[in-house]
Amino acid sequence: MMNDEQSLSSKKTTSQLSNGSPNPFSDSTSIYRTHEREVYQAPEVAKQEEANILRAKILVALIILLAASGVGSSTFLLVKHQEKTNFENQFAGYASEIVTVSRQKANQFFSALEAFTTSISSQAMSEHAVLNTSWPFYAVPDWSIKAEQLAELTGVADSEVAFAVVVQQDEVAEFNEFAAQAIRKSYQQSVRNEKLDMTADEFWNRTIPFVHFLDPENSYQPTPVTGPGLSVPLLQYYPLQLGSFSRTTMMYDTMMAPGTATLFNITRAIRKPTIGFTVLTASDGTQVVGSQVIHPIFDTPYPDDEGRKHVASTGIRLHWLDYFKNILTEGEFGIIVVLKTACPDLCNREDGRTARIASYRIDASHAQYLGDSDMHDPKFDSMEITDVFVDLGIDESQLPEGTTCVPTLSLHVYPSEDLEMSFQTNDAVIYTVVVAVIFIFTSLVFLLYDYFVRKRQTKVMERIMRQDKIVSNVFPTAIRDRLYESQEKQKGKNMKNLDLDDLDFEGDSNISCSAPLADLFPSTTVIFADIAGFTAWSSAREPQQVFVLLETIYGAFDKIAYRHSVFKVETVGDCYVAAVGLPEPVEKHAVVACRFARDCLKKMKEVTLKLEVTLGPDTGDLDLRTGIHR
Repeated sequence: MMNDEQSLSSKKTTSQLSNGSPNPFSDSTSIYRTHEREVYQAPEVAKQEEANILRAKILVALIILLAASGVGSSTFLLVKHQEKTNFENQFAGYASEIVTVSRQKANQFFSALEAFTTSISSQAMSEHAVLNTSWPFYAVPDWSIKAEQLAELTGVADSEVAFAVVVQQDEVAEFNEFAAQAIRKSYQQSVRNEKLDMTADEFWNRTIPFVHFLDPENSYQPTPVTGPGLSVPLLQYYPLQLGSFSRTTMMYDTMMAPGTATLFNITRAIRKPTIGFTVLTASDGTQVVGSQVIHPIFDTPYPDDEGRKHVASTGIRLHWLDYFKNILTEGEFGIIVVLKTACPDLCNREDGRTARIASYRIDASHAQYLGDSDMHDPKFDSMEITDVFVDLGIDESQLPEGTTCVPTLSLHVYPSEDLEMSFQTNDAVIYTVVVAVIFIFTSLVFLLYDYFVRKRQTKVMERIMRQDKIVSNVFPTAIRDRLYESQEKQKGKNMKNLDLDDLDFEGDSNISCSAPLADLFPSTTVIFADIAGFTAWSSAREPQQVFVLLETIYGAFDKIAYRHSVFKVETVGDCYVAAVGLPEPVEKHAVVACRFARDCLKKMKEVTLKLEVTLGPDTGDLDLRTGIHR
């Protein structure tokens, strides 16, 4: 033992490295006593790394939490925004449909009314020519039938139609005599056509037989009209019914009703129809706001005749509730429609108030009268869609003196809260919960993965620390670091593959200052294969056929190579090159290469025989030549 120590000591003075510096491996104490001059720092580094990993985990957890909160909130807001957008778009479609259909029905209404009044004017002119009579001594024959047809053409089933003539004061007495006969005859036709329970005589007994008005100063008793000016008494009415005080309205002077008189004066001045609001009685007995339209009738049916006289009028009282029924299809509900008139003074209510607004609710094919005020929810003001409902093209300069507005109706459409609620779903909450669950699941997966990684890292760290301690005790620090750097630059290797016996401690031949540009694979077998007869075969084929052959054969070879873990190097023309044992070493590389070549030969025959149908009969004569180099 003493001789061995002396021998090792003697080498301390003579051993040199090739670069002239002292050989660090020549002193045995540098191998066996390293721990006495250098403290091993691996545990402190591991603790620092553990602290860094913990901080990184906390940071990742905070990021996941913030991401979950942000994504969840964004998802909730986006879904809510989409619901609101769908609601607004759907309402816009409903409102557009309501406005369009309403305008179409309004145009249909006034077109039908124009045709009706023109036919009356034409028939009257013919009758006057035959009987040598004149206005106001005319009653519409078959009145109830024609008025019913007009109601159907206008599209409003429960409308009321009236016919009134213009009577000068000097014609009142003679008109009273004419009207008595005309009204009796009209009653007979109406009772028969409308299938009424009362007889014509019963209606006549409840009729005031002279032009009159109801005097409010005399308990609304019928009073003859005697004042100056003209009268416009009702001569015919559809449907025939009893009015106030269980009397018919025939012979009532409509000029004594302020709202009707104003509409008539405007009609007479502009020679066009006018429209205003009126109060009607619904089928259930309630008072509702409707409209009254007065259309002029002239003594001639020719619109170009500037000298024709306004001799009568047709009036229609409309229930807008019936007008808005069936305006939408099934499934559409909760639309608020507000009608507004530009002339509230054209309708005087019994309570002294003026009617200027009527609100309705449309639910698919149903409609409901809400009241004579704007009943829409103010929170939907920004979604209002409005349009001129009835524009009669009235020239304001033609209005009579004292008229302060142009009679028009405007349509205002709003959604209801019920319609908005129909688009509000639980999707926002569901999607938000799904997002939260996904993040929770991700976090759990992350924690589970971290657990297994920590468990594996603990084992790997323990092994690395043992190896590192051994290496640190064997080599000086500088040599150890150079070995580590060299190992890090080599692919596919780590410290567990380090073989200390292969290192040359007397020189630096095994330590490279730069990474190698190529690797040596001594245990490798290379396979070469080409198609016998390919040159002659391909010279008689189209390029597409050659491509089909090579693609089919090489595709089959590639699958065989994958199955045997053979590395495909390249293909050049009909030559196929592959290798076994790289980049991963294979123990029986030559055997694998032979098996691969055998399977390729077999597959070659199968493929060429199948391709004979499409590529020609001589395709099956092609063969495969293989070569193996070990």
